Amino acid sequence: MEAKVSQSLRLTTWISSDNAVPTVSNSMRLCTRFEKKKRLNMLKCNHLGTIKPAIGHRQAGLKASCTSQNSPASLVESGTFTSEEDLVLKKKSKEIEPYLNGRCIYLVGMMGSGKTTIGQILSEVLDYSFFDSDKLIEQAAGGTAVADIFRLHGESFFRDNETEVLHKLSLMRRLVISTGGGAVVRPINWKYMHKGISIFIDVPLDALAQRITAIGTASRPLLHHGSGDAYVQTFKRLSMLWEERSEAYTNARVRVSLERIAAKLGQADVCSVTPTQIAIEALVQIEEHLKE
Repeated sequence: MEAKVSQSLRLTTWISSDNAVPTVSNSMRLCTRFEKKKRLNMLKCNHLGTIKPAIGHRQAGLKASCTSQNSPASLVESGTFTSEEDLVLKKKSKEIEPYLNGRCIYLVGMMGSGKTTIGQILSEVLDYSFFDSDKLIEQAAGGTAVADIFRLHGESFFRDNETEVLHKLSLMRRLVISTGGGAVVRPINWKYMHKGISIFIDVPLDALAQRITAIGTASRPLLHHGSGDAYVQTFKRLSMLWEERSEAYTNARVRVSLERIAAKLGQADVCSVTPTQIAIEALVQIEEHLKE
């Protein structure tokens, strides 16, 4: 990373145009191009190339596992929904689409809660574009990983950039945004997120600790293992973060509880709940919120 780093992202106004062509500059630029029903967003960042939203095809039956996190969203390769869950998901998305009216959806929750996976599924079924706020910050910082940004510049620097990203995203429409676990700590971030619909993905801490321990904590700057069992140390640190953030998560307009989903489905383990089932519950809760 270069010696001199801007204290915040300097983002220009994002534009939407059928024939927009991205240009290189020292600030992030967004241009949107439509090819029939496909939308491809391109973000130009400081000293960077293009950031492309995660777009793909969903495969039926992808399982959520406590041993993996942020796995790729399942996508239907043929463009048609094949499983019963996929059909329910598609039907529900059509039902709530008129109520959404193009508003952005922000996913909040603890690290490891699967916001990226759920966000990708929701973005596809709603025909929205998907962005991960952490990835945008990394790209704008020259491709530097979040953990390294924390180490080199501190958490305050990261949070400033996070707020700027959320500000710019809040000016857009038809986006699903996966936020970092700590995005909820700043009240100003809620000002931006409340321009859309915020969804809290509520996963039990023990399940989060299992997932994160299985894949390691190298990319988690706020998780530092001491001596002793890795799971115990991860659970302890997650519990501390939860104490700091739990009240902030209640600001979300919608709550999606994995324990509630598992109970409704008659499943004993929240790890058996699929990303598609979580996405369906998110749409159900959004619908209830919008009809209030």
